[in-house]
Amino acid sequence: MDNQRKLGIWVLTALVVGNMVGSGIFMLPRSLAEAASPIGVMLAWLLTGAGVLMTALVFGNLAIRKPDLGGGPQIYAKELFPKGSNLSILSGFMSSWGYWVGNFAGNVAIITTFTSYLSTFFPVLTSSKTVLEIGSFALKLGNLLTFLVCTALLWGMHFLILRGVEDAGKLNFVATAAKVLGFFLFIIITLFAFDKAVIGPLDAPRYDGDGQPIGLLGQINNAALSTLWAFVGVESAMVFASRARKQADVKWATIAGLLIALAIYIGISFLVMGILPQNKLIQSEKPLVDAIIAIVGPAGGYVLAGLGLISLLGSTLGWILLSAEVPYQAAKQGLFLPVFLKENKKNVPSFSLTLSNVLAQLFIFSTVSHSMAAAFDFVIYIATLAYLVPYLIASVFQLKLTLTGETYMAARERLADGIIAALATVYSIWVVIAGTSDLKTFLLGVALLASGLIFYPQVRKAARQANEKQKLSAQAC
Repeated sequence: MDNQRKLGIWVLTALVVGNMVGSGIFMLPRSLAEAASPIGVMLAWLLTGAGVLMTALVFGNLAIRKPDLGGGPQIYAKELFPKGSNLSILSGFMSSWGYWVGNFAGNVAIITTFTSYLSTFFPVLTSSKTVLEIGSFALKLGNLLTFLVCTALLWGMHFLILRGVEDAGKLNFVATAAKVLGFFLFIIITLFAFDKAVIGPLDAPRYDGDGQPIGLLGQINNAALSTLWAFVGVESAMVFASRARKQADVKWATIAGLLIALAIYIGISFLVMGILPQNKLIQSEKPLVDAIIAIVGPAGGYVLAGLGLISLLGSTLGWILLSAEVPYQAAKQGLFLPVFLKENKKNVPSFSLTLSNVLAQLFIFSTVSHSMAAAFDFVIYIATLAYLVPYLIASVFQLKLTLTGETYMAARERLADGIIAALATVYSIWVVIAGTSDLKTFLLGVALLASGLIFYPQVRKAARQANEKQKLSAQAC
């Protein structure tokens, strides 16, 4: 692939910011205000930000030290075991499988959120008028239109990406730049309207369901679990490492994207608390819109809804790109079915993209059928492990490199990376334990991973054949 057609640092940074700053930013202020006091929220952001920064540094280091292992943090699972062994192939496939399922299922959440913001301009999308009845099932007009809009958005992005990953990445850059500017403008406006009297005491108490006060550490823990989901997507540049102009760009794009997203999240979540009183904020379904309306009136609500649409368009494009790239890169490593290697003339993983979107389309039926909605909730619920485990895998692999000394020449550099890897590993373990503390989440997460075992024999056969070809070519040389 010509170097000019590869992804540069700005496009990679936009992928990180675009995928991190998605639908979550519009609801986080409400959930954080309920979970912790203002000081608890700030400390939670700092704790999570520091932990994810360590993880981001791990991603950046691995992209440079192991450039042949592109495709995302889940790829490193195979490197934790002897090369070519059953454990190596199985762990690599299973982590890639779970991560892929979590990605395409999560895409639907973003797409449906886009439609909910579109209803600000087209209220008919929420119409409860019945247009079709089949037995006990009644199809509402709003649900039908929502389904059509979601479907059009999914396949519109599909055909756009088929024209080229690099062109789609540039479009994502434009959308991300627009929303970053919009969010920073929102921060500036709310900064002038910020009222200390509204936010109240920084250490205002919070209470649990039984009316008992929650200590500061408990508040930080509760808020940190909410802030964690704001950082899903920090690995985006790493997934596209094989398409980057320089591997060093992956590291700096990851760090820059994280810092930009962190600034947006901290600014917005804290400032909104100074605009809307807590009792209103925790009841708000659109906290950012309500905050801007309180400052500049109803017109501001439409402007922010428009910003939300731009934000969600960029996130949709970025996550669909990611969903197609994950199994494609895994297949290149011999960790997925070979059919996922199929590309079109624009070097787009066409089979992977099509299958990912067909499966996403099945979940879009959740907008018209309550039974499908239950299935959708099921997959989203158990996708927790799909995002958390790869972060831990990457951190442990980086720690392994520093302990064995592989790829290192200077002891000082090895020590520094070892400390970063150790901190990232500790943070990742805490995240996995906290995120799967509910037994139902854990068991269903295991069920999600186990569902991929059906295809494992085919993956193992393909991996064996690939290893034999490598041995024969090495002997020929």
